[in-house]
Amino acid sequence: MDPVTLIGAGVGTVGAVVAAPAVLAAAGFTAGGIAAGSIASYLMSTAAVANGGGIAAGSVVATLPAAGAAGIPLAGQAVVGALGAAVGAIASMASNCTS
Repeated sequence: MDPVTLIGAGVGTVGAVVAAPAVLAAAGFTAGGIAAGSIASYLMSTAAVANGGGIAAGSVVATLPAAGAAGIPLAGQAVVGALGAAVGAIASMASNCTS
């Protein structure tokens, strides 16, 4: 992998990990719980209706409120960082293409 792609992957990793808490809050997963009228409240409502009134334990909709309230755990940061690295590397490689 060339140095520019490595830099892109690094920037993607850091950017994703730093931005993740702000993205969660913007979606409505806040430290005070799920914000009324937000994307988070829509997701929670939709999941509850689909599951007969409950939220499946371990589902994305069940774990995001905890991440919004307490922060993203280390394992979650690793996943977010890996996804950011992949996006950064792909964007870097795409921008390096010459014809």
